[in-house]
Parts: sequence; structure tokens; C-alpha cells
Amino acid sequence: MIMNNPMVKRIVETGEERVGKLTQQLMSNEKFVAAVQSLVTRSLAAKGTLDSALRTALSAMNLPSTADLEQLRAKVDDLERLLTSVESKVDALSAAKKK
Repeated sequence: MIMNNPMVKRIVETGEERVGKLTQQLMSNEKFVAAVQSLVTRSLAAKGTLDSALRTALSAMNLPSTADLEQLRAKVDDLERLLTSVESKVDALSAAKKK
């Protein structure tokens, strides 16, 4: 209902226009783009360091990491497939023996 007001529409349009211009100016500023890239790079490096520290801490406490749990899940899935295969073969042998 408020957006139907012509004055509000004009204010929103003006705001969008100014934000667009500001964004365009920032993205054309090489120093700003370099600073953002540097920030992203350092953030990813910090995340890697934190992940490594967490893995070390979990290992020291004898607790599994996410990777350990994923490996375990993959092994359980493999075992389930193997058991299903064995079960179907036993069923087939059992059915053949009954005939």
C-alpha cells in the first residue's frame, strides 16, 4: 500500500539510483577491488588455518572430524551395498534349491 504512494516510489527510485552509482564507482576503483580481493583471500586463508587447528584439536581429544565421519559413512554405505548383494545371492540360491 505504501509503495503505491508516488512520493515513496520516487524516494525508492532515487535511492536505488544512488546506490547503483555508488556501487559502480566502487567497482571501478582499483584500490577498492584490490582491498576486497585481499580481504577474501585472507578470509579463506584464515578459514583454512582454523579448519586445520580444529582437526588437530579434535584429534588430540580423540574425536572424529567431519572428514572422518564422511569416510565412515562411505564405508557403511559400501557395506550396505555388499550385504544387499550377498542377501540377493542367498535368496537366489535358496529359491533355486527349493525348485
